[in-house]
Amino acid sequence: MQWLQTKSIEQAVADSDEPGRQLKRSLGVFDLMILGVAVAVGAGIFSVGARAAGSFAGPAVIFSFVLAAATCALAIMCYAEFASSIPVTGSAYTYTYLTMGEGLAWIIGWNLLLEMVAAAAVVAKYWGIYLSTVFGQAGLDVPSTVHLGPVALDWGPLLIVGLFTALLIVGTQVSARVNNVFTLIKVAIVLFVIVVGFSYMKTANFSPFVPPSQPAVALAGSQGGDVWAQSLLSWLSGASPSQYGWTGVVSGASLVFFAFIGFDVVATSAEEVRDPQRNLPHGIFGGLALVTLLYILVALALTGMVPYTELAKAEHPSLATAFVLVGAGWAAQVIAIGVLLGLTTVVMVLLMGASRVMLALCRDGLLPRSWGTTSVRRKTPVRLQLLCSAVVAFLAGFTNVGLLEEMINIGTLSAFVMVSLAVPVLRAKRPDLQQVHSFRVSWVPWLPWLSAALCLYLMLNLATLTWLRFGVWLVLGVAVYLAYGARHSRLRGR
Repeated sequence: MQWLQTKSIEQAVADSDEPGRQLKRSLGVFDLMILGVAVAVGAGIFSVGARAAGSFAGPAVIFSFVLAAATCALAIMCYAEFASSIPVTGSAYTYTYLTMGEGLAWIIGWNLLLEMVAAAAVVAKYWGIYLSTVFGQAGLDVPSTVHLGPVALDWGPLLIVGLFTALLIVGTQVSARVNNVFTLIKVAIVLFVIVVGFSYMKTANFSPFVPPSQPAVALAGSQGGDVWAQSLLSWLSGASPSQYGWTGVVSGASLVFFAFIGFDVVATSAEEVRDPQRNLPHGIFGGLALVTLLYILVALALTGMVPYTELAKAEHPSLATAFVLVGAGWAAQVIAIGVLLGLTTVVMVLLMGASRVMLALCRDGLLPRSWGTTSVRRKTPVRLQLLCSAVVAFLAGFTNVGLLEEMINIGTLSAFVMVSLAVPVLRAKRPDLQQVHSFRVSWVPWLPWLSAALCLYLMLNLATLTWLRFGVWLVLGVAVYLAYGARHSRLRGR
């Protein structure tokens, strides 16, 4: 059955060396660390923690970040084993293809495209909004939207997507250098905000550290009574929707998990890394450690500055909300610049990741192979980069991308589940690989199974409406596979 037919590692490596479809190895450990930090430290560091603290966990949002980081770390161990032993592009799609079959691999690739394209569109949209905010703080009235007859166009997303598309076409190394500069600047701004935030800290705001659980409907503006706003787990178990308490900590972890989605994007660059057996694991884990530390420090500053109940009252709580409440409104200007720089690098890394996943799909014939060529000189997938960027620019410039936000998390977590389950399968199928790659997950199969279980648990804590939309996306993906991919797969002819 073609759905369950797998691709061999030798075939995957040979496909990566196919003339006209090759990528250039140019990235080192520092570049990989910065790639992870670039996509993870975006606007979320200034907003997602505030939302999770105000609506779900209170000061215990720190535990939410730790749980999300631990879940991500377990999954990233599994990614690192695959990426260092099979350094080809495609990330979770390729790893699933090698272990569990073409059909599941296509679904994971389809979900990765959802994650990266949706995330790039959402982030590009917010980049345009924050650009107008920065102009406004400088006394310039520059609207984020222009009207072309009956059509409303957000010009900011088109600008940022176009700029980084050009850089990515020029070459991955050039893009990485620009990314490194922007990322170091935004990390410096984050550290500055943390230091200032700690100067306003009051220990009384940490009490109670884990607020007592209460019905979600009791909160102002809450939609806790709406079945579509409930987590799937609550709906299945019949439990009344609630916030705060340890349930709130877990719900907060499901939300702040968005902060860690960048690290699977790093794995898509495996084919462009120098000495991947050594550099990939070091780069991925180094970036994850730095991001986790930054998020915990921001969460401490945030919940120490103001009571979590004040954050809950805000319509769109953020770190800027906390500074305004303590009378340091000037910090909002610094935060706005930090957000703008943060979003800038996120867009670039997501655009790169989406094109690399599509390149892997095209190599295997599941999407048209004519799309999956690379330039002779730069070794970059020009056609795919233009295609991905056009879709992102359209979504960000002309549509309401708000509906895509929670879809990003569920797409990422589904990929994490499959990669975690694939490690024991790879060990059983190819025990000879255990002697040649530099990183191995410990305590197989228990640790990968734990990783899969935690990721699935976080998925179940997402809203039922998110699951419904995800189901529609999966049905559409299966239809595309049956209509095109299954008929044109290269594996079918081998």
